Amino acid sequence: MKAPRVTLAVSVLTLVIALLIGMAIGSDSIPLRYVFDTSDQKLHDALVVARLPRVILAALSGAGLSVAGVALQATLRNPLAEPYVLGVSGGCALGATLAIVLGLAPFSYLGASLVPLAALAGGAVATAIVYALVRRWGTGDSYAVILSGFALNAIASSVITLVRTLASPVIGQKVSFYLTGSLDSQGWPALAFVALYVCLGFGMLMRDGGRLNLLALGDEGATHLGVNVKKLERRTFLAGSLIVGAIVSMTGMIGFVGLLVPHAMRKLLGPDVRLLLPTSFFFGGAALVLCDAASRLMYQWLHRELAVGAVTALIGGPLFLALMVRRPSPA
Repeated sequence: MKAPRVTLAVSVLTLVIALLIGMAIGSDSIPLRYVFDTSDQKLHDALVVARLPRVILAALSGAGLSVAGVALQATLRNPLAEPYVLGVSGGCALGATLAIVLGLAPFSYLGASLVPLAALAGGAVATAIVYALVRRWGTGDSYAVILSGFALNAIASSVITLVRTLASPVIGQKVSFYLTGSLDSQGWPALAFVALYVCLGFGMLMRDGGRLNLLALGDEGATHLGVNVKKLERRTFLAGSLIVGAIVSMTGMIGFVGLLVPHAMRKLLGPDVRLLLPTSFFFGGAALVLCDAASRLMYQWLHRELAVGAVTALIGGPLFLALMVRRPSPA
């Protein structure tokens, strides 16, 4: 019991250090004392008003995408599964894009912006398709499910391109900026929205952590031990769509975080989902905060800020291909 507690403490400390780094460095380095020191109002506002919400959004997004990746990998019994690969992120992006093009961004329902709600709807549709494929082929043929996820992403991308082409140049530019993956915060209410859905989904997954471990025995083995596999899969996909939909609605497409962080944690800690979920939560948050800090640091050489989605793709894409090469061929 002592080792998991130490591991969890290290993951929390890593996130705290990453948050401090994300706050302090960027296109311009700012001493952290200005968080509490208002003697220089400009520096104080740069830290608290501009940088702090962005860093928090990065932490929430990295944490949420990572735990969704852990859950999907456990459900499909495949370490290559993650929201971006399975097409869930593409569905979320398509829903949000349609809302932006239709001019729904200024409107809200019950206090929630319609763009995040549309992203949630798009993610739910994509999740339902993935789940239907899982039930059709079974988790034993998860390669087919992953390939179908790539097809879903391609379809969503094609529809987004078509809609963006037909929209006005101003709207098309907004959609293009959104799709690159940005952590520009839309204010504290938006952060509260993301935090609510990420924490709700994370709580659902943590409650089922022990049951997700039993899925490694196969459907029959888990059923014999008292697990209702179909209900567990539905809850897992629901929690994943809540998390991913909320994140993608605010950040756009940020890929491979939900693949690489769980994979690294599994290599270090083993397959226990009960430990992988919390450690991936904190390490995933730290990873995306550091990627965002790196993208802001690049401003000094590029004289423009590189979208964090591009940074994660540049890192994650080659590593994903390396994982694919190392995996044994399906029978």
